[in-house]
Amino acid sequence: MRVLIGLIALLTPAASMAHSGHHHTDGLAAGLSHPLLGGDHLLAMIAVGLWAGLSGGRALIGYPIAFVAAMLAGAFIGVGSAALPAVESAILASVMVFGALVALATRAPMAVSLAGLMLFGLAHGYAHGIEGPGGASYAIGFVIATAALHGLGIALARLGMPTTRALGGAVAVAGVALVFV
Repeated sequence: MRVLIGLIALLTPAASMAHSGHHHTDGLAAGLSHPLLGGDHLLAMIAVGLWAGLSGGRALIGYPIAFVAAMLAGAFIGVGSAALPAVESAILASVMVFGALVALATRAPMAVSLAGLMLFGLAHGYAHGIEGPGGASYAIGFVIATAALHGLGIALARLGMPTTRALGGAVAVAGVALVFV
């Protein structure tokens, strides 16, 4: 219940400002903080872990690895300043989609799941790349933070199916709310 209350607290307008306020001069600190300071990134990354934990088996490792690999590719594109359309929409959609997949206890074929994870991971990574200071230490920071959030989601999934599904529903609702703040 405390986790659910914490997720609902993320609905505040300040939490949804995922792409502002990243003024660290240290690349590692900026990389570690970027996924944690934006409600959209935070919720999507926890939801990836929830979905992996709920799915079990190869998804426990495959889902986070696919997301992080695509996120790194997206960051590389972002640092290079190449245009990637509809990034913010894709990031918001990822929160809603991942939350709904968990809430509905969806078990899609692995190839379909990985493709979706990589598409959304690319968008999240692009946002990291275009807005951060760049460099290896920055990338290491956001990879560590993302992996930790995925791990948190996997750990939360161990609370059991009803709780995990409720958390997924809360993430999906938070995603919808972020559209309006």
